Amino acid sequence: MQSSISRRSTSLGIFAAAASTALVPSAQAQSWPTRPLRLVVPFPPGGGVDAVGRILAEPLSQALGQAVIVENRAGAGGAIGVDSVAKAPPDGYSLSMVSAGNMTAGPVVRRTPYDPTTLGFVTMVCQSPLLLVARNTLQARDLAAFLALVRLQPDLIRFASGGVGTATHLAGELLNLRLGARMLHIPYRGTAPALTDLVAGNADIFFSDSSAWPMVQQGQMRLLGVTTAARWTTSPDTPAINSLVPDFDISNWYGVIAPPETPLAIRERLAAEIFRILGRVEIREMLGRIGFEPAPMAPADFGAFVRSETEIWRAVVKAANIQPE
Repeated sequence: MQSSISRRSTSLGIFAAAASTALVPSAQAQSWPTRPLRLVVPFPPGGGVDAVGRILAEPLSQALGQAVIVENRAGAGGAIGVDSVAKAPPDGYSLSMVSAGNMTAGPVVRRTPYDPTTLGFVTMVCQSPLLLVARNTLQARDLAAFLALVRLQPDLIRFASGGVGTATHLAGELLNLRLGARMLHIPYRGTAPALTDLVAGNADIFFSDSSAWPMVQQGQMRLLGVTTAARWTTSPDTPAINSLVPDFDISNWYGVIAPPETPLAIRERLAAEIFRILGRVEIREMLGRIGFEPAPMAPADFGAFVRSETEIWRAVVKAANIQPE
């Protein structure tokens, strides 16, 4: 899977240059905005998408000279909130935080009321690996031993997910495909209950977002590996699964979109401001505390990435014969 962060975006230094050269605002973008913007977070307060949206909102308000109001609109795996923006006027005043769950992984399993590939792409904001965590009592103590166990006795491994069609589910199915194995899938209604059952020993492994990291630090579970080709800077001694399972490279990422047909000049202005924000030391530190790294992309590159990753997950869903619940 050709999707490591080095191929997904350019360095912050290059994007800082882009923010001051290639993304020079046009007259249309310079006259915008003249009123507050809304930034829809399509999940409840307190999660990773919500945290990143709130990290961005205040500095973006300062940069644009208008309030950026965070609005939580949860439901249907993030589809309700994104759809509210997809159907909004394309004037640059409605934005949404998005993730793999409501842009690439989820929509290939169940139909969404919007076509993710036609939205007004602004930029990817940040990314982190999914964390392959295991119950403390699992006999395999490290990544190599775990992979050997899966190859020998795949039907004995219970892999939890946050639900059918979620990124945490498709990561497990991708590992099945790469190993020619068949672990037992146990879907839960979200990350929290999956982690709770993992700690209780009712599941063996889980591809979690970075919210599992504090539980790893507290000794409640073990971190076996990370899903990006590059090692995770938060835990640099943890191996990348890709080092032992070729072509296994996926991440948990968040980005910003606008309604379809939002003028490119406005989207480039937004991208330029977000690039500058992500270049600030304090913003990088805030993202780092929740396990994320900046991963800015120009609007066209972000759109190309979403379309490419959609096809990758479509192939996984077809090969694994995943059906919506």
